[in-house]
Amino acid sequence: MDDLTIARLTTRQADFNARLDQLLAWESVSDKKVNQIVDEILDAVKQQGDAAVVEYTNRFDRTVASTMSQLELSSDRLKQALDGLPTEQRAALEQAAVRIRQYHEKQKSDSWQYTEADGTMLGQKVTPMDRVGLYVPGGKAAYPSSVLMNAIPAHVAGVQEIIMVVPTPGGELNELVLAAASLAGVDRVFTIGGAQAVAALAYGTESVPKVDKIVGPGNIFVATAKRAVFGAVGIDMIAGPSEILVICDGKTDPDWVAMDLFSQAEHDEDAQPILITPDADYIEQVEASIRKLLPTMERREIIEVSLRNRAALIHVNDMDEAIEVSNRIAPEHLELSVDNPEALLPSIRHAGAIFMGRYTAEALGDYCAGPNHVLPTSGTARFSSPLGVYDFQKRSSLIMFSAEGASETGKIASVLARGESLTAHARSAEYRIKSDT
Repeated sequence: MDDLTIARLTTRQADFNARLDQLLAWESVSDKKVNQIVDEILDAVKQQGDAAVVEYTNRFDRTVASTMSQLELSSDRLKQALDGLPTEQRAALEQAAVRIRQYHEKQKSDSWQYTEADGTMLGQKVTPMDRVGLYVPGGKAAYPSSVLMNAIPAHVAGVQEIIMVVPTPGGELNELVLAAASLAGVDRVFTIGGAQAVAALAYGTESVPKVDKIVGPGNIFVATAKRAVFGAVGIDMIAGPSEILVICDGKTDPDWVAMDLFSQAEHDEDAQPILITPDADYIEQVEASIRKLLPTMERREIIEVSLRNRAALIHVNDMDEAIEVSNRIAPEHLELSVDNPEALLPSIRHAGAIFMGRYTAEALGDYCAGPNHVLPTSGTARFSSPLGVYDFQKRSSLIMFSAEGASETGKIASVLARGESLTAHARSAEYRIKSDT
């Protein structure tokens, strides 16, 4: 660890912007070989259905299934997993589910309409999707928290059927994931993964019903498949590596900040932890804490690669500049580890989730704070939002003209349609215009 070098940047450097761009650069586009493999799998599942899904599952996950029925878990099996959890673990899962549900209930949108003076009614009808697919990583990389975060908003939205797919490499089932599925109201679970699972959800097979939208994280093959089926179905996002950006005034215990940086670095080697502070001495303190605490971490090797390749300790002139740099980065997770985070909040324009104050560890948001932990990464917080109930609802416009309204508004439509040389449009509107006689 003596050779661990963490990038240090300062806004006073002439090439600061270029160095920051280089640090943030992340290419999530798959290479040609991955695209070719995924396209072959998607096509096979589209043409052969269950048979292709079973074949690929046996090949990639080392299973020995002969039919899809062997790759589906019953609701009793899910309930068994929930009932079999240790008391403390079940209580924590249930408490997290309650908090997540309470938060997402606030996001529900209602239909609305209004009537104009001439009797014309305009409005919006909000309806849930019929069926959604939830992709959950399996094996050792299993995250029951992701099941709750993806399934509960869909449930709150009123989705009629939630289908979950989860790979079980070598037959390895994660009881916590199954318990979370039972708790979150998942309707059907198939033990399949990879591009073949995405294809099954997108196109439907004899056993797996076609869904309207696919949500949930996965590896490069899953991400590539989700991108490829977009259009046939909706998707939530193409997620990159996890990120955390801590803005600190130099007064938070440096051990706390070091561990907050670790909390994202331990996800994988490409995760990106960044500290921004106007206190140059504090950077030294945090780096000392990093070196002190790193040997105690179970996932030390992963954290160390993340720190060496993608981390940064950034010195700025003041808090205004810290926020300016943060908005440029548009981080997935932003910690405002300062005395008065509310004062900074109006200036924050781009962030997936904002954790306010020294006591608000990002880890609380990952599990049980309530807001969703499925967040935009790789700068996409500039135009994207956390996963929510609204992702599982559709909005239909409502338009009902009265005779008088159709006559008066038809005159406007007629002029505009003829201006576009679309005479059928114009005449369609003109038929409803009342004659003056």
